Amino acid sequence: MPRRTEILRTADAVIASSGLRASLQQIADAAGILPGSLYHHFESKEAILVELVRRYRDALDRVGAVALERLGERGARPPLDRILELGREIARCAVEHRAALQMSFYEGPGTDPELIALTGRRWTTAHEAMVQTLAAGRRTGDIRPEMELPVLADRFCQSMLHVGLDVIRHKASSDQVATAIGTVLLYGLAAESPAAAALDGSAAFAAAERVIATWTDDAAAASDRAAHVRAVARAEFGRRGYEMTTVRDIAAAAGLTLGTAYRLIGSKDELLMSIMLSFGKKVGAGWTAVLRSDSTPLAKLDALGWVNINALDRFPDEFRIQLAWLRQSPPDIADPGWSFTTRVRQMKSLLSEGRRSGELRIGGPPAEMMARCVIGLQWIPENILRDLGVPAGATHVRDTVLRGVAVRRPRPVTEGSTNAPNSPNSRCGE
Repeated sequence: MPRRTEILRTADAVIASSGLRASLQQIADAAGILPGSLYHHFESKEAILVELVRRYRDALDRVGAVALERLGERGARPPLDRILELGREIARCAVEHRAALQMSFYEGPGTDPELIALTGRRWTTAHEAMVQTLAAGRRTGDIRPEMELPVLADRFCQSMLHVGLDVIRHKASSDQVATAIGTVLLYGLAAESPAAAALDGSAAFAAAERVIATWTDDAAAASDRAAHVRAVARAEFGRRGYEMTTVRDIAAAAGLTLGTAYRLIGSKDELLMSIMLSFGKKVGAGWTAVLRSDSTPLAKLDALGWVNINALDRFPDEFRIQLAWLRQSPPDIADPGWSFTTRVRQMKSLLSEGRRSGELRIGGPPAEMMARCVIGLQWIPENILRDLGVPAGATHVRDTVLRGVAVRRPRPVTEGSTNAPNSPNSRCGE
């Protein structure tokens, strides 16, 4: 392996686990070379980051280009199988380029114009390949005709890219997780397609609504300077990422001196904790109310999605900051107010209850892996929610997580099989 490629792979692994604050010294140590030797290949850390993102974008484009070529092949596999296959390819790319994936969540680490441009670039080839693959499924009558294909393709692509987050993938292979996510999106979790009126009228939905009505913007509710700084910091963390935002950045954005900012907020860690503790408590209260309601597992699952949609709509900065905790499993810092381990346990229990009642059909994957996948799917991508709005966003979540976007038709289950994705006999591994 060429030395330059080896350094890039090492840098990707170090940054993926330690974050963007990883130093050249850490990268050099992991590569088994002196820091000075790095400069024979890269003039700065920013140059390494630029190359990592460029490799990621090029690899994702190649995945899309290959998928588009396959669409024209004779004897190609059925469209639904090709959708899952493309999803697995995207997920593998995300796992292979985890550091660049993390950088793509924000506007760009640092001020390097090339890096900012690369991180902000959309993955158009992979998205177009997914659009065309879904369109092929629509032509064969496999994809529901009312689904908006560009939005659906975006949803599939982003869901597969999130397989690159260790907390979602955990100990499973990327192919396993991508297949589980794709199967949910295609076939849905509900044994029978639920009506919107029934979901809207459930006790779980009402419980979610009561909690959402209590949510306030803490910074907007206060008028002191500390609250103003917290609001500015929240926006900066959400835009640039926690790791790459300094107190000096926050002070400048708030129009304060550095010393005044420190007196008002303390350390950066303390500031982050105060912001995320409030967010975590809001979302956690919604989950608790929904799970305690007198409703069916399907209604509870739907209401949890409603809590998440409203949280993302009201607190988008906090959602982006939350991605810092999704980098590792378990996260390397305390997770204030939002215990992912607790949510996984609650989701496992809910899915298991739904499986036993026959209300949910969950085939194949182990219970914990499926719980992580469903939690990830319930957080609709921010750009999709922004484009659709809250009501249509909720319908989108129901269509993808509960109903599935494939046309429902009976599928034969071979003898001894329990994981045919369109079969109510499917089971979740225990």
